[in-house]
Amino acid sequence: MKKNSIEIEKKVFEMSYVKRSMILIGAPVAVFFIITAIIVASLVSNFTEQQAYRLMYSNMRECVLSFEKTLAPPAKVVESLSFLFSNGFYKSESQNEKVFDDVSQIYPEFPGFYGAKIDGTMYAGSNILIPEGYDPSSEIWFTGAIDFGGELYFSPVYTNKLTDSLVVTISKVVYKDEEVDGVVAFDFPIVDLQNFVGEIKNDDLDLSFILSPDGDFFMHEVYLPDENITTVEGGKYKNLGENLLMAGDDFIYGKMNDIDYVFRVSPIPLAGWYYVLGKSVKDVASFSHATRILLICAFTLLFVIIMTITAFIISRMRAKEQEASRRLIEETQSLAVSSKENAATAQDQNAAIKEIVATMEDNTALSEDISQKIKDVSGVATKTSSDVTEGVSYLEENVRQLHEIAQANQSTINGIKNLGDKIENIWDIVTLINSVADQAKIIAFNAELEASTAGAAGRNFHIVATEIRRLADGIIDGTKEIKSKITEIQQSSDSLIIASESGTEKIQEGVVNAKNLEERFTSIKNASEITADSAGAITTIIQQQTIASEQILLTLKQIASGVENFSSATTHISVASETLKSIAEDLNK
Repeated sequence: MKKNSIEIEKKVFEMSYVKRSMILIGAPVAVFFIITAIIVASLVSNFTEQQAYRLMYSNMRECVLSFEKTLAPPAKVVESLSFLFSNGFYKSESQNEKVFDDVSQIYPEFPGFYGAKIDGTMYAGSNILIPEGYDPSSEIWFTGAIDFGGELYFSPVYTNKLTDSLVVTISKVVYKDEEVDGVVAFDFPIVDLQNFVGEIKNDDLDLSFILSPDGDFFMHEVYLPDENITTVEGGKYKNLGENLLMAGDDFIYGKMNDIDYVFRVSPIPLAGWYYVLGKSVKDVASFSHATRILLICAFTLLFVIIMTITAFIISRMRAKEQEASRRLIEETQSLAVSSKENAATAQDQNAAIKEIVATMEDNTALSEDISQKIKDVSGVATKTSSDVTEGVSYLEENVRQLHEIAQANQSTINGIKNLGDKIENIWDIVTLINSVADQAKIIAFNAELEASTAGAAGRNFHIVATEIRRLADGIIDGTKEIKSKITEIQQSSDSLIIASESGTEKIQEGVVNAKNLEERFTSIKNASEITADSAGAITTIIQQQTIASEQILLTLKQIASGVENFSSATTHISVASETLKSIAEDLNK
């Protein structure tokens, strides 16, 4: 149950770690994407809107050119007739009739060309029947041409009595001796011109019409030719009409039929009229709006994809890091346990050596007492022999204890060496962590190179790669600190081994001295059994025993000091192991 709880807590922490990383990386990336999407959408929106305006202008110019191309041939024929009669109409009426009849064959589908002298005489092709009592001097095509002097005159749209149809008349004055002799003209049916105006409309809301220089409607689908844009519907479009007539060749914004329009005005140089194309502002902006939404959706999708890839990379790196940390924790735990065991053994050895020192001190005091009472040796020879026997047993016990100390010290040295081997294993783990971090840096560096070659689209991925490389640098710095701690542990372990080996040599010297002392005690025992008279010899021997005991005591004190140093070093190793374990646990978080 506890293990499952730990696993759940670990997974929750892992999720929070990924979330924190995603927030730290995702927040600036999201801001960048939002700003970029707004800027790009605005630029594309403006571009598409400008493209719509260019398309309006292109379509309108094509219509104007077709309009002029249609009007230009009959206009040139009218000019040619004016030039033909540059010295006035022919004197022969039949010749004049023949000219107009021949010229009218150029456009057999139209009524044809006709003319009138200043006195009211009419000339026309065979397609035109002149009504009785028809007075050309009162007609707009006649008076307009005279008012225009020697220039071509394009009349407003009107119903011509000659052809009884809605037409635009092209006319020009004929001079004789610099005096007006008459006018030549040609009727162009308005139905044919309206085809050009209607073809350019792409939508039901589009407006397409022609204005005269005075603002009269030509070829409007609602208003009649005799209606003026400034006065129609009680002057509702007066401001719009004035702006259209003053625009020249430009765009104008205005409202018509309660709809907001963008109007494109283009002059028709040949006729002096103004062609107007109106397109709903909503239609113009609809495409740019759709483009803006599409770009924002595309940027949002790209952001989600990049963040998903980033989260996957962070999770993979986190998993590798935790695996390495887990192995490091296991090794440091083993090191800590070994250190604690060595510390306990060292404490036991220290206690045993202190007991030996105390015993040796007692032995020294006893030897001094024997030296003081050597005069009574003769009387108590038997007791002396017994005491010597007891001294021999003490020496044997001392030798045995010294052997145990030497073996325990050797075990301690072997444990420290095993500890060094485990530290070497930790070096392998640290090297593995460094290798993983180096690979992460190489991957991040390659990712940065790929992002830089991708241009603007890879800038957000370049930021993510930089953060990954920074994380790898942090891991390398952490492993450097671990290496430093391990180096300190190894140095302490080497010092402890040197001290332990030195103590072992001292213990061996004590064993040799103890054996020598045992041999001397044996001699004393033999001597005391042979004779009680050898008091002088016994005195000498006991004095030698006292000196040897003091030497042993001094050696044992040195051994006790070495064991205390070993215990202190073992404690330091244990503390260092706990520190290394704490560092590994921090890495695993």
